[in-house]
Amino acid sequence: MGLTWKQRVFTALLGAAAVSGLTALLLVLVGTMNVLLPPDTKFGIVFDAGSSHTSLFVYQWPANKENDTGIVSQALACQAEGPGISSYASDPARVGESLQGCLEEALALIPKAKHHETPMFLGATAGMRLLSRKNRSQAEDVFAAVSRALGQSPVDFRGAELLTGQDEGAFGWITINYILGLLVKYSFSGEWIRPLEETLVGALDMGGASTQITFVPGGPILDKTAQATFRLYGADHTVYTHSYLCFGRDQALSRVLAELVQASTGLLIRHPCYHSGYRGTLALASLYESPCAPAAPPDLSQNLTVEGTGNPGACVEALRKLFNFSSCDGREDCAFAGVYQPPVQGQFYAFSNFYYTFNFLNLTSKPSLSGANATIWEFCLRPWKLVEASAPPGQDRWLRDYCASGLYILTLLVEGYGFSEETWGGIEFRQQAGGADIGWTLGYMLNLTNLIPAEAPAQGWAQSFGVWAAGVVFVVLTLAATLGAVAVQVFWLQD
Repeated sequence: MGLTWKQRVFTALLGAAAVSGLTALLLVLVGTMNVLLPPDTKFGIVFDAGSSHTSLFVYQWPANKENDTGIVSQALACQAEGPGISSYASDPARVGESLQGCLEEALALIPKAKHHETPMFLGATAGMRLLSRKNRSQAEDVFAAVSRALGQSPVDFRGAELLTGQDEGAFGWITINYILGLLVKYSFSGEWIRPLEETLVGALDMGGASTQITFVPGGPILDKTAQATFRLYGADHTVYTHSYLCFGRDQALSRVLAELVQASTGLLIRHPCYHSGYRGTLALASLYESPCAPAAPPDLSQNLTVEGTGNPGACVEALRKLFNFSSCDGREDCAFAGVYQPPVQGQFYAFSNFYYTFNFLNLTSKPSLSGANATIWEFCLRPWKLVEASAPPGQDRWLRDYCASGLYILTLLVEGYGFSEETWGGIEFRQQAGGADIGWTLGYMLNLTNLIPAEAPAQGWAQSFGVWAAGVVFVVLTLAATLGAVAVQVFWLQD
């Protein structure tokens, strides 16, 4: 006896369910391919312990690297409370407390699962170089206190150490060329490429206690002690770099005042770099705390009274006495104090105190050298009351020094480094570029990623959208046919 019509419907639905299910299974097995999952993210923390303050930066990069160097971006910038770590020489126990606020911000940003593998480094620059020169034991105590405090954090603390001036200059050069896309950049074709070396820019950095110049010269570097070489993104780079200790803004201006004291017969000092109408007092001993200062007078217990005269010409003469220009007479490859330097060429980025000073003076829009000089002189000639009345909020601490700082920068760049009216236009005064702060820390982290092993991208299974959509359709058909067969069995065949 043959199947009834209802039984044939039931059998057809079961067959359709079986065919659709088998088709969906084949699509899953045959249409699936092995793919690379997005790379994991790594993090790094760097403390920049400068002479006047300490900053923390958090950087991140994909775990797989491009030609052995990470593609690094800045994730956090934080300025620690209080002065630079060298200021805690008499009470090292307090230095760790000053760093905790920024460290807590960094730990909150980085996922907890990543803490144990996140490297952290503290690099101290010219402030600690001066303390090490003045009192090595105190410097060691400060570093020990920093190491104890940071060593208790859950991240991989790599140590606190003194950065050489050459490293500070070289890492600053790496930073600016990286964030401008001049070391490596992403092309429209979806590949990482290295731009031409001719496009690399120089770096001009000025902190409170030292200043650095770094660039690729037009010829060979004759003094190998002024040469730095490193490998990034599969390419070798060689630059000229020199760091001038005691020529940072704070130390230079303190030395000018100390020289004026030496030339004076009393405790009233007439300062040509301070605005007319300015009057202030300070402890005489404060001028001679740094190793950069000239020989101290026998009695340091008295206070000085300083009056401004607002004389930019006399200020320049006082500033020029800081430099030994005569030692370079007749030499084209010499800056000052007998220091070898090839002629400057190409574009430069000036940051830190170069930027802060010129930003206050509204000189960051690339005026001519003569225009910049005229603007600074005009500012120096303003009476102190007018300067105070027109100053933006938050500038009280530095207001009296902007005249001297502006003239000092001009003297250093033009008479020292050798910039002229023709090459001056190649200087950009910037604090940030590409969303990152300009300084040595990013360059350090880029160099460090060369030492951190790359991770192979994780693998997974995936399907093209078309195959996935077809699989979904057949799964739905399978479910529909199965439910139909169940309905026929339960309700129809039993009638």
